[in-house]
Amino acid sequence: MMMYLKRSRGPAAITLPDGHILSRSDLPSPNTKRWVASRKAAIVQAVRYGLLSEEDALSVYALSREELSSWQAAIHNFGENALKATKLQEFRQQGEE
Repeated sequence: MMMYLKRSRGPAAITLPDGHILSRSDLPSPNTKRWVASRKAAIVQAVRYGLLSEEDALSVYALSREELSSWQAAIHNFGENALKATKLQEFRQQGEE
């Protein structure tokens, strides 16, 4: 029996600025329902460094453009910890003051 792998657009893996390698197999399952900070960060890094196009991320993970943009902004402004629900509430409160 022969198996065929679907060819994806873009590279199979990228090297992040910190030296870690992020591959397509490191990305969350397209069926992900529970979005913890590390999964969100993996998607943001994949888009930012060219492993995944923004359009592919939106369609594969059924995300809205606003949702992905909010993850990107949180990481840009406050770092990956900002994606944790409890930290997000703290950062929002700081912004209101």
